[in-house]
Amino acid sequence: MKLVIAEKPDQAMKLAAPFRPKKKDGYAEVAPNELFPEGAYFTWAVGHICELLPPEEYNESWKRWTLGTLPMIPEAFQYKVMKSKSKQFYIIKDLLKKPEVKEIIHAGDAGREGELIVRTILQTARTRKPMKRLWISSLTEKAVRDGFRSLLAEEDTRSLYHEAYSRACADWLVGMNASRVYTILMKQKGIQDVFSAGRVQTPTLALVVKREKEIASFVSKPFWEVLALFDINGKQYEGKWHKDEESRLDNPEMAAKIAAFCLGKPAQVAEAEKERKEYQPPYLFNLSSLQATANRAFKFSPKKTLDLAQSLYTKGYLSYPRSDSSFVTKGEAAGFPDILQKLAKQEAYQAYFPTPIASIMDNKRYVNEKKVTDHYAIIPTEQVPNVDKLGGDERKLYDLVVKRLIAAYYEAAIFDYTTITTLVDGRAVFLSKGKQQIREGWRKVLFQETAQDEDDEALLPPLEKGEEGITLDVRVKEGKTQPPKRYTEGQLITVMKTAGKVLEDEALEKVLNKTEGLGTEATRAGIITMLKDRKYMEVRNNQVYATEKGILLIDAIGEHILASPEMTARWEQRLAEIGQGKADPDAFMEQAKKLASRIVESAQQAAGSWDFTGVDTEAMSQKREKKAAVPVGICKKCGGQVVDKGTFYGCANYSKTKCNFTFSKKILGKTLSQANAKKLLKEGRTGLIKGFKKGEKTFDAVLVWSEQEQRVNFSFEQ
Repeated sequence: MKLVIAEKPDQAMKLAAPFRPKKKDGYAEVAPNELFPEGAYFTWAVGHICELLPPEEYNESWKRWTLGTLPMIPEAFQYKVMKSKSKQFYIIKDLLKKPEVKEIIHAGDAGREGELIVRTILQTARTRKPMKRLWISSLTEKAVRDGFRSLLAEEDTRSLYHEAYSRACADWLVGMNASRVYTILMKQKGIQDVFSAGRVQTPTLALVVKREKEIASFVSKPFWEVLALFDINGKQYEGKWHKDEESRLDNPEMAAKIAAFCLGKPAQVAEAEKERKEYQPPYLFNLSSLQATANRAFKFSPKKTLDLAQSLYTKGYLSYPRSDSSFVTKGEAAGFPDILQKLAKQEAYQAYFPTPIASIMDNKRYVNEKKVTDHYAIIPTEQVPNVDKLGGDERKLYDLVVKRLIAAYYEAAIFDYTTITTLVDGRAVFLSKGKQQIREGWRKVLFQETAQDEDDEALLPPLEKGEEGITLDVRVKEGKTQPPKRYTEGQLITVMKTAGKVLEDEALEKVLNKTEGLGTEATRAGIITMLKDRKYMEVRNNQVYATEKGILLIDAIGEHILASPEMTARWEQRLAEIGQGKADPDAFMEQAKKLASRIVESAQQAAGSWDFTGVDTEAMSQKREKKAAVPVGICKKCGGQVVDKGTFYGCANYSKTKCNFTFSKKILGKTLSQANAKKLLKEGRTGLIKGFKKGEKTFDAVLVWSEQEQRVNFSFEQ
């Protein structure tokens, strides 16, 4: 008899479904059948059942958070069963002990984490029974049966376990030591908070903080552009003045002079250049590109996209979601005609059929065995659902994946790009850029996905070099230079993938098909969620903001390697090599131990020069203390107590009398401390507060309470 161990309960039941299972407490049993002649037990983990020991279980002295105990480097890492999941562990252990169980089938997710989860259970349960590996990328009945017919040997995936185990231990070493040393040193500076740091989360946060500082330090400057309307033989179009490849002027008087000079003057087409460009359909999705696209299209967080994709995978509608590949094998491509035939029968997709291209079997943009890693691209399976019956968000995500596949069966989109150089009175040069769609191609299928990326280039009339006309109108347009944009969550996934490199679209698509960067396809969404949960960053209107706490930590770490995206990307590369059997896990762990020691040493050296002037350390410490609401004064409306409610100050009588007296704790970027709140309520005014920000301006002011307006106002008296 065989024991099949899956990663989650719903996956275990999906694997058992073709064999008519009888569900028991914590497992299912199937009767003898063609694939399991002696029958089988199907059981499951509940995600990670075992965890690495906490510091104090390696060494009792490590329980205390002191600099003297750092760095903490265990001689050998050990796992233990998590208390909350111990019941399921002992169910698995009892099944492993059954004498009729002769062989184990490891059926965790076909990836690094799945490899680690199940093997750790087997090691902790101390079993030595032979094991084989189920490796499938879809949970349809056909894929399940085929997978059980072609099981891998235990040693085939052992290197992936070494990779996942090395990653977990390295993250323990870096995370435990970095978090403790920075928390202890911050406490010495008066900041009573816990500062979590880690091998992947800290360089990711560093990228967000870097962008936050670029925005804060950006000084907007006005500029002026001269726009002219031309009439050439009855054909009208607009052009922008250029000189030495620059269209912006920093002097409005000069712009006005150019406009006055050009108005009514003769104009001649000096150059008329046309370039034809072909755009191939986009690659099939891997997880990063799916998360980025779903965020752009629907503002789904990366975690939400992963959860939806996982749900569709478990239902058998999508292939394995944590894939880092955008390619499929010929075997998968052979099933596409059947999938497309089923999709063509659904009203939602009928308009896209028949497709212009009959087969993509020989198109290496999609079908390339050499570029398929552990898994192929995220694609719809042959188990096609009725899309009208899918839940709203599941349908949106399924629709993205389906349309990417259909688009692969369409021709390239073709555009003509035109650049017209117009010479006014033989002196002033104006450029006009336009485009014309020659063939819609795959954009018919993905119009909504590409619409957000459209530029504003106009359609120009047909013009020939040498044609002449007149300058009908000229106007001066004023603008302002803009700061860098904040990342969206989808863009942050992409920036993690490229380790902070900003790339053009074409280069980006190529990089998104490699496995470099911060974290893995499976962990990036979790890292972003962790940074939000730990209050290092927040997301407002799909824009990522670094918090004061996040900025403080990165300022403290400074230029240290811990905050370096490049270093983490190199580690990910080395971990991938361990997974491929090309690198030594022991050598990697020695590097991790040295890094942990360096982090502790350099943090202590740097702490002496930390300067947190201007940081509201009192408010940060209060966030941590989670005490009962602190009273700060008497309510101006009802005479009750005004208390600190976290993000604002408000009357404690609200729940009893509905007294709605409040004032904000954060005003134009500055946090109003409890000391200043008390002063405001008692004396009617605060002390001078420096650094308020409004738009591009920074100013200092006193906050005063206006009895007449019943609100807080600014006072600029000295």
